[in-house]
Amino acid sequence: MSGDVYRNYINGQWLEGQKITTNLNPSDTSDVVGQYAKADADDCVAAIASANKAFDSWSQSALEARKAILDMIGDELIERKEEIGAILAREEGKTLAEGIGEVGRSGQFFQYYAAEVLRLMGENTASVRPGIDVEVHREPLGVVGIITPWNFPMAVAAWKVAPALAYGNCVVLKPAELVPASAWILAEIISRSGLPDGAFNLVMGSGREVGEKLTSSAGVDAITFTGSVDVGRHIARNCIENMSRIQLEMGSKNALVVLNDADLQSAVDCAVAGAYFGTGQKCTASSRIIVESGIHDEFVSKMTEAMGKLVVGNSMTPGVHIGAVVDERQLLQNLKYVELAKEEGAELVQGGERLHLETDGYFMSPALFINTSNEMQINRDEVFGPVACVIKVDSYEEALEVSNDSDFGLTSGIMTTSLKYASHFKRHSKSGCVMVNLPTAGTDYHVPFGGRKSSSYGPREQGQYARDFYTIIKTNYSKPY
Repeated sequence: MSGDVYRNYINGQWLEGQKITTNLNPSDTSDVVGQYAKADADDCVAAIASANKAFDSWSQSALEARKAILDMIGDELIERKEEIGAILAREEGKTLAEGIGEVGRSGQFFQYYAAEVLRLMGENTASVRPGIDVEVHREPLGVVGIITPWNFPMAVAAWKVAPALAYGNCVVLKPAELVPASAWILAEIISRSGLPDGAFNLVMGSGREVGEKLTSSAGVDAITFTGSVDVGRHIARNCIENMSRIQLEMGSKNALVVLNDADLQSAVDCAVAGAYFGTGQKCTASSRIIVESGIHDEFVSKMTEAMGKLVVGNSMTPGVHIGAVVDERQLLQNLKYVELAKEEGAELVQGGERLHLETDGYFMSPALFINTSNEMQINRDEVFGPVACVIKVDSYEEALEVSNDSDFGLTSGIMTTSLKYASHFKRHSKSGCVMVNLPTAGTDYHVPFGGRKSSSYGPREQGQYARDFYTIIKTNYSKPY
C-alpha cells in the first residue's frame, strides 16, 4: 500500500476525514501499514442517509445481478488472498499463513451468499378461510449497521456484509480502529463490483463517535456487532430506543474437556491449537482446559513440551507459529492477568512473559497455568490472549459441571474415545458450538455460528440461518374474486 491517505467510502465517493490515524504493524512498530482517514459523526450521518436512499433500488435488484456482484467480490478476494493476507497479517499481527487463510475464507463467504441469493424461496398455502390464498415471503430489513472487531478484520466483515447485501439490505460498515486496512481493501473491491452508490458505505472512526452515532440512529434498521460484552450491552440500549433489530456476538470463556480415555497426543494438539494459535485472540479459543485426574500429569507434561516448540515472532517470518499481540494495551492486559493468576494461587508452568525480539513489537510467550479452579478470576474473565488454565477434575460429571459453570457459552470441546460421553456432552454442554476431538477454534461458513448466555444475543450468524436476522417475514392474504 502506498503512502497516500486511504479515505472513507460514502455514497460511491472516497471522502477525506477530519483526522488521520496511523496504522502500525504490531510485529514491527517501525512498519507503517498506511494512513487512514477518520470519519466523524457527520460522516456517519451522511453514510446512513446514502444507504437509505439506495435501499429502494438495491432491495428490488434482479437476483442474477445481485449474485454476480457478490461472486465478483468473493472471486477477487480469493484470487488476491496472498497479497491481501500479507497486509492483514501486518496490521493485526497474526501469522502470514493465518492472514492468507482468513482472506480466502472471506471470499468463500461472498461466494456462498451469492448462491443463497437464488435460494430464498417463499411459501404458498391455503387459508383456514375458504377462497383465500396465503403467501409468506422474506423481505430485506433496510439499512444494516455493521461493527466489526480487530481480531478477524476481514472474515467477520465478510460474514456480515455478504448476507446483508445478498438479502437486499444496504450497509454502513464501521471497522475496529486498530485494523482499517482490511476493511478499506474490502470496500475498494466492493466499489468496483457494480453495487449502486450508497448500498455499501465504509466509515472508519472511533466507537465513541461513529459507533455511537450508528447505533443510536433512527435511520438504521438493524445493528450487527462483534466485540466485548460491555460494548454490546451499550449498543443494545441504544438500539432499543429506535426498536432497531440487534445481533450481538460478544465474550467467551471456552472449555476443552480432556477425559482419561482421550488420545493423549490428539488432546495436546487440539489444546495447543485452540488456546494459542491466532495469539489466543479468538473468541473461540480454549482458555479453560478441564482435564480428568487420571491423565492430568501426563497431559500437562506433554502440553508444556509442545508449547516449548512453538515459535513466537514477526508475523511475516516463515516458521513462526504465534505472531504479535494486536497492540500494547492488549499486551499489558494479558500480562496483568498473568500476574492476577499468580496472586490467586495458580502455578505458571510455561511462558507468560513479554518477549523482546529482533523487531520492536508486542510479543508474548504463550502461558499455561495449572492448579487452578473455576472460581478464580482468571477462569471467569475473558483474557483474549495466549493464556490458558488447566483445571483438574475427578470425573466426566464434574468436568461437564465445570465446563458449564460460566457466564459465557460460545464453544466447548471434549476429547474422548467414548461414544457415550461424546454424545452426552453434545447434548448437555451449554454452548452454541460443540467440538468432539477437535479444537474449540475452527468453524464452517455454511452452518450457524453463535453462543448462549453472555456470548451472544439475537439470531445466529452464517449459513442459511443468517436470513433470520437480515430479512423480515411478510404474510400476504388475497382473495382472487
